[in-house]
Amino acid sequence: MGLNRVKTIYKGAEGKKRITSHYEAYINTLPFLVEHEYVDTSFGKTHMLMAGPVDGKPLFIFQGGNCINPLTLSWFSPLAETYRMYAPDTIGHPGFSDETRISASDDSFAKWIEELMDHYSIKTSGFIGPSYGAGIILRLATFKPEKIDCAVLVSPAGIKLGSKMSMIREILLPLILFNTTSGEKHLTKIANRMSDHSMKELDKQIIGDVFKYVKLEQEMPKLTEKRELVNFQSPTLVIAGKKDVFFPETKIKEVAKEIIPNLVDFKSYDMGHFPSEKYLQMINDDIGEFLAEHY
Repeated sequence: MGLNRVKTIYKGAEGKKRITSHYEAYINTLPFLVEHEYVDTSFGKTHMLMAGPVDGKPLFIFQGGNCINPLTLSWFSPLAETYRMYAPDTIGHPGFSDETRISASDDSFAKWIEELMDHYSIKTSGFIGPSYGAGIILRLATFKPEKIDCAVLVSPAGIKLGSKMSMIREILLPLILFNTTSGEKHLTKIANRMSDHSMKELDKQIIGDVFKYVKLEQEMPKLTEKRELVNFQSPTLVIAGKKDVFFPETKIKEVAKEIIPNLVDFKSYDMGHFPSEKYLQMINDDIGEFLAEHY
């Protein structure tokens, strides 16, 4: 079992309090009612957010890495009108789940998801994952593909990385300077590069506090190989950004078409890793049409 037992992912109690305060405040900005529940798994206690009609088709949504669940869940708000959304706080990432890190290189995340699905008596489901969350879904597609009715991977980890030099120059170096000086200009530079100058001020401050107070998960999900997905036949939609420094469309498209057996559509937009409100509307239209046809 791929566990990395750490005492805490936070750099101190005050930092943890600040991050969890952001989390609770963000839930109050969501345009739908949210239910909370803790689920015990063999990987640790998992905090769940649930929304949408209880008789709606299940839709598991996994948060972006080193982020808070309500922030990335908010991107898919229109889906709460139709689907029963299950959004777990990823164990080992900011939020209310246990802080034990799970390996994104083996079958650990697949087992974790299966345990969550078993808790809710869900045999199969639709899945959506932005960034690191997409990498988690690809681990499930590798080891338990029968659990997936359909999948939407947005700015996905686990397929192909962008230029390491660009990430170092445009993200890592400003991050080091921000952590050293707390200079707002360095945080703004990171936020602008991640979002193509469209990140909301609230989101920027949350990201800044994550940088300040969290021991970041530095391991990306394993890059998925074609042989791993030979049994994954579920319809899949991939959405990528041309200006995404982490997973740019130019790198993602070719590999996604090669390794995903039932890639029914690939959408690309002139956006960064964090979509703007304009692109979120387009993304949700894409997802709505995809789910209506394939789920």
